[in-house]
Amino acid sequence: MSLPAFRATTILAVRRDGKVALGGDGQVTVGDTIMKANAQKVRLLGNGRVLAGFAGAAADAFTLFEKFEEKLERYPGNLSRASVELAKEWRSDRVLRRLDALLAVCDRENGFVLSGNGEIIEPDDGILAIGSGGSYALAAARALAAHTPLAPVDIVRKALAIAGEICIYTNANITVIEPAS
Repeated sequence: MSLPAFRATTILAVRRDGKVALGGDGQVTVGDTIMKANAQKVRLLGNGRVLAGFAGAAADAFTLFEKFEEKLERYPGNLSRASVELAKEWRSDRVLRRLDALLAVCDRENGFVLSGNGEIIEPDDGILAIGSGGSYALAAARALAAHTPLAPVDIVRKALAIAGEICIYTNANITVIEPAS
């Protein structure tokens, strides 16, 4: 019998007008039980210039954060290359391949969703979302971006709040980060 994994959900990133913000809710679940309400699922990496967040199994995500940080150190200032190198290692390494999480990473120029299948997806519109509430947050962010002049940080905060009202695996304990100047 396997135990259910600690799952963290709902990360959203928005790039607009040379600015970027990434946010996440605070809920961690085990099965259908809320175990934690104020988890930190988002981080500043690469000397504060790269934003990263995770959805999925929490322990696996922390391993991926460490691996991604290693790639950023090896390829400083090159988010695309660091992302490709992580995806290659994640897909080919026997241990990493079993990790059950997604990463969302972005800077002012690029944003990617990374998976253990070696996928690197860059959305066309500069808005990306992962996790159980990701589709809700994505829809809200796209509507806000299309119909308001809001800054990325405000779009992320409002869209995650909307997702928290709809998705049972997303809460309103929202953390939003922006890159260092």
